[in-house]
Amino acid sequence: MMGILGALFGLSLGIQLSALAGEAPRAQTNETRSAAALSEGEVRRVDKETKKLTIRHGPLVNLDMPPMTMVFQVADPAMLEQVKAGDRIRFHAEKVGGAYTVTRIEPAK
Repeated sequence: MMGILGALFGLSLGIQLSALAGEAPRAQTNETRSAAALSEGEVRRVDKETKKLTIRHGPLVNLDMPPMTMVFQVADPAMLEQVKAGDRIRFHAEKVGGAYTVTRIEPAK
């Protein structure tokens, strides 16, 4: 009887460890994906009245867009307080309601 209980305990422990091992790579992949989603750019103009940023950027992979300079809306007007013309940035943009919109911004490292 003890042999069966020991075998069941070992099997249960093995399944639990396998499940835990499967979770770690998924979390790491999400972090890697998040970092890869940021694009490099330089702020050319901050327009607080219209709540827009002009950014000279590299390729925007998620939008299948080549490098260029363009005007973006911002998801949160507070983003405009974080940057000034000439700042090197990393940012994420999405097409929201038909408009290209910066949804995340941080200083370039």
